[in-house]
Amino acid sequence: MRAKNVQLDNLQLLALRGLRLAASVRRRLQATGVYCQPAISIEHQQTAKQYMLRGVESGGAVAELGAYCGFVSEDGSPLSWLQPVDSVGVNGLHAIVVASNLVRVQVFRYRQTYDVLITRHTLMETGSGKRPRLANAVIFHGRQGSLALELWGRDAGFRGSIVPIFFTRAGEKLAIPEQYAQALRQTTGAACCIGCRHSHVLVPPKAAAAGTSMKEWRQTDGGTESKAGWSRVDPGQ
Repeated sequence: MRAKNVQLDNLQLLALRGLRLAASVRRRLQATGVYCQPAISIEHQQTAKQYMLRGVESGGAVAELGAYCGFVSEDGSPLSWLQPVDSVGVNGLHAIVVASNLVRVQVFRYRQTYDVLITRHTLMETGSGKRPRLANAVIFHGRQGSLALELWGRDAGFRGSIVPIFFTRAGEKLAIPEQYAQALRQTTGAACCIGCRHSHVLVPPKAAAAGTSMKEWRQTDGGTESKAGWSRVDPGQ
């Protein structure tokens, strides 16, 4: 019974904080300048007198490794950003999202091996007028998945259209929830986007209102075509 409680605690910790990376991996990410911020916070809107969740889409890649965190709604549909974030550096913060509930899609890549974590985050009432509690749940957790393509190099044309394959310890294939498959395709591609400067998952408000994905929005907003779809041209590149 004691071991079971420890396992539940570990699962809750995973759902709250995101992928648990070894100290050596965190140091390597820092050394390569890849910054991924999976933290979710509770914020209070003074005018509306309500609490909301806040997340930051972030990350990017170098050839050796990548890390990325994006957000969608509970049904897997795109969320609009509150505001994009422009920074001097690359592979960092890209856009801020504020919503009543969030599904976080996080990917870590080392060469052609991937770890994936999809988690649900909602607000739980604790009493009239009191600050709500953050409720977190793991939807999908895949470890050491493989993808025999160099999405950061010669196979970059497939970014946004493919995901890693994961197996259980017994050799059975893990099924990725269908409603989050597209978000995972985008986040997998983002973890292979060298020198990333743009959002891969969150969309502009006009795209969300039209019910279009980032890929569809880019196609109709002056992007350039590639094998994987459309992508915005970064100034100066």
